[in-house]
Amino acid sequence: MADFDDAAAFWGRRYATPEFVFGRAPAAFLAREAKRLPPGSSVLVPCDGEGRNSVWLAEQGHTVTAFDITAEGVEKARALASERNVEIEAAVASIDDWDWTMRYDAVVAVFVQFAGPARRARMFEEFAMAVQPGGLLMLHGYTPRQVDYGTGGPPHPENMYTPEMLKAAFSDWQIERLEAYEAELDEGKGHSGRSALIDLIGRKPQSL
Repeated sequence: MADFDDAAAFWGRRYATPEFVFGRAPAAFLAREAKRLPPGSSVLVPCDGEGRNSVWLAEQGHTVTAFDITAEGVEKARALASERNVEIEAAVASIDDWDWTMRYDAVVAVFVQFAGPARRARMFEEFAMAVQPGGLLMLHGYTPRQVDYGTGGPPHPENMYTPEMLKAAFSDWQIERLEAYEAELDEGKGHSGRSALIDLIGRKPQSL
């Protein structure tokens, strides 16, 4: 099974706890690479769960829109933003519901690994559509080897990313970073331990 039959119910159960499943700090990838964003960028963070990445981006001075399929996740994201004294625009929505014609200076997609190959191809197109010409896509996820580690992500290697896949999906873009690597993660109970990771940072051409 490449996709969850009822993602809202699955993630709603995981987020229905005071504990933040993936921690309150941003993904290490984002903390490291966010310097690429111009000050005051408009940023879309799809499938942001409990808000750790969107809230941190707002703390850096960006105008942040985020969505998640669960009301539980969005409620925690809003509470975290209030705790940190920042504002985010957070909505309950799925990638199928979202209006991808709205454009942003950057799309930041972290561990969006639920989609099987067919839906993932369309999802990449949607991410690309939402980036303004000259803007950035910052994509962070797992490679298929992650399934062997079992330290986060779904147990479906076909859901994971490879350099070849990302290079092909964004062949018209200027690739600023594309790297598969391994690292120790300590991002809540959900992402903890040795992990097989991959980063893509691409700049959309002005002509697209």
